[in-house]
Amino acid sequence: MHNIYTISITTKPPLLELLGFGAWTYSGTLVAAGVNKLYYLDISSLQNALQNARDTKILLPFTKLVDALDALYQYVANDGTTFTFQTNKNAPRCKLVRVDLNKPDDWTDVLPESENDVLVFSQAVNENQLITCYLSDVKHVVHIRDLQTGSLLHRLPLDIGTVRINARRKDAMAFISFTSFLTFNITYQCDLAAQVPDLKIFREISVPDFDRSEFKTDQVFVTSKDGTKVPMFIVSKKDVKLDKSNPCLLYAYGGFNSSLTPHFSVIRSILLKHLGAVFCLANIRGGGEYGEEWHKAGTFERKQNCFDDFIACAEFLVSNGYTQPSKLCIEGASNGGLLIGACINQRPDLFGCALAHVGVMDMLRFHKFTIGHAWTSDFGCSDNEEDFHWLIKYSPLHNVRRPWEHSNGQYIQYPATMLLTADHDNRVVPLHSLKLLATMQYTLCTSLTRSPQVNPIVVRIESNAGHCCGRPIQKEIDAAADRYSFMAKMVDASWID
Repeated sequence: MHNIYTISITTKPPLLELLGFGAWTYSGTLVAAGVNKLYYLDISSLQNALQNARDTKILLPFTKLVDALDALYQYVANDGTTFTFQTNKNAPRCKLVRVDLNKPDDWTDVLPESENDVLVFSQAVNENQLITCYLSDVKHVVHIRDLQTGSLLHRLPLDIGTVRINARRKDAMAFISFTSFLTFNITYQCDLAAQVPDLKIFREISVPDFDRSEFKTDQVFVTSKDGTKVPMFIVSKKDVKLDKSNPCLLYAYGGFNSSLTPHFSVIRSILLKHLGAVFCLANIRGGGEYGEEWHKAGTFERKQNCFDDFIACAEFLVSNGYTQPSKLCIEGASNGGLLIGACINQRPDLFGCALAHVGVMDMLRFHKFTIGHAWTSDFGCSDNEEDFHWLIKYSPLHNVRRPWEHSNGQYIQYPATMLLTADHDNRVVPLHSLKLLATMQYTLCTSLTRSPQVNPIVVRIESNAGHCCGRPIQKEIDAAADRYSFMAKMVDASWID
């Protein structure tokens, strides 16, 4: 989950040249995802001012350039008093703008907002060039542009994947780190001074006993309930048979403007190679894959769009022969855990197994515990009557039902479900998973006659651990072994040597 937090950014003198600010610096205060303020200070006119301010504790005379928390401004470059920023001001997919501090009200567009792609990164390089990275249909596309005009000079040839760029304005050499579903990491070296910049492998990290040439990555666009096209990556062996016999793992997040881009996972490589699994990543609404509009389409009263998108992706996999419901496992963490909890309530017949990590399962009381109040930015709050009415409709805890009583005589039960939590998770506190576990076991398994629910409903509680990230490698291995062994057993997947 994403928190609301405060960061004060103050540039110290030794960092000025490194950051490329010259004799200028700026301060930004970030108080919510996607917005900040901009203050600047001309330190060249202040003789001994920094030391005097430190000794006397007198505040430095910063000038407010942007004092409204209505957009995000990220520094890209400056020449004297002329600054270039990346911003989402009136541009949900971001653009580059320029302003002269001597004319603070005169902002001009350097690189307008793209019609479809999201500008995720901009870096000044080779003195007067610019590297821009766009998210285009959930794939990173890297351009070399003219810094002054924003005009396109070159497009770097990269496969489907995700990149990180390391470069400095004064250097003609840039290093581009590339990862994908099938590539652990390749670092490319790019000479921007060349007439046609090309990519040369500087370093490649491979995974022993994993031959990526045996696998393939496809991207499909699934039609959701309201007609929206939802992108989904499908990773499988090249000779995969579409006869509904494959175990399949479908993963998604769908919240807080977070984008899930292609990246390598050693654990997933084991599922692909040794379980013959098909791995699918659904880029459902609520994330940032197509900018702020895509994010907002999965928030507040529109949250049901996330579940509809995910269910549509699952139905696509079944109808196109990749798998069948009994062999389809769904997985998500945190906000993605909420996704799994809601979907097994709404379509228990569609899945054979469910793995819900540290999920927000009580949508009526989440804001009352630890940092939960911060998530009202996406969910709303049940203290407001209007919000209550849409939260109660999908809250996993409040929508557990006996599916066989609503199935017109069909034998339907909940899929085998593992809820995962941690005893020291102070972000999504364990009570979410534990309350849902108790509710499911009581509702599904308590009956005067023998309950039709025979699929197991279990919980895994990690000790001395918190919310997902930062765990020792051994704990990660143990958790992966437990949940994917559970998945393999439930979807009847056999180990392949």
